[in-house]
Amino acid sequence: MGTGGSAPADRQQYVLTLSCEDRPGIVYAVASFLIQHGCNILQSEQYDADAAADTAGTFFMRVQFTALDPVETLDRLRAGFLSVADSFHMQWRLVDASTRCRTLILVSRFGHCLNDLLFRHRIGALGIDIPAVVSNHTDFQDLVESHGIPFIHVPVTKATKPEAEKQLLEIVDREKIDLVVLARYMQVLSPELCQALTGRAINIHHSFLPSFKGARPYQQAHARGVKIIGATAHYVTSDLDEGPIIEQDVERVTHATTAEQMAAVGRDVECQVLARAVAWHAENRVMINGTRTVVFS
Repeated sequence: MGTGGSAPADRQQYVLTLSCEDRPGIVYAVASFLIQHGCNILQSEQYDADAAADTAGTFFMRVQFTALDPVETLDRLRAGFLSVADSFHMQWRLVDASTRCRTLILVSRFGHCLNDLLFRHRIGALGIDIPAVVSNHTDFQDLVESHGIPFIHVPVTKATKPEAEKQLLEIVDREKIDLVVLARYMQVLSPELCQALTGRAINIHHSFLPSFKGARPYQQAHARGVKIIGATAHYVTSDLDEGPIIEQDVERVTHATTAEQMAAVGRDVECQVLARAVAWHAENRVMINGTRTVVFS
């Protein structure tokens, strides 16, 4: 369910996201608060988790609005909304819609997703800033630095992995990172690191898992006559490649498609799916619902 409107370009926009136990009066309370504070709702979407979800009976809402009175600042709106949130025991966030998501990209030796994100960032197609790119190899140092972005080499071996992950978290803290993107970063994160990045790390992988694991998955898929190539973007958890799914997509292939052509199709789908997931997260459109996500359009 959603409603939409338009606002003058010079007016500040805000995004409110919330979840709580579903009960009557939530939408009315939110709308009344915004009206009382002289705000105009531009877009409003709601979702009530059904019985099939892990969190059945939970209500989710995203509202994008503009404040007509300049006195209604972000801090003032946050302070005013506390009483509404407390009355419904909400988990909520209220943010400036223009705030760009500070994003750290991790990459190994497959650079298609990295290159795509860097290009989209350069042309202004993603609402993110990229303070740095981290890699356990140096293959893409020239590419990253050509975009004017610092490249940080953090080599990882079995023996140095704890120290490498400590260094990674130090970068996250130092750069005030909002989102970590594993753009084909071929390292399994420890449970401790997954926990530290809960809800703010996105991974991308091909759709053949768990059927075709390990090296050369496209060759395995080709040998089995697979007809659909896809990709999945999800939040990172300690359950490898099984975190809450944000976005997926597929492309069809035929018996005549070679393994190399399948891999090329797969690279394209991975780029598109990851870019959409990053954009939606940056726009505060994704809310975690147990092992699933709610993605508002």
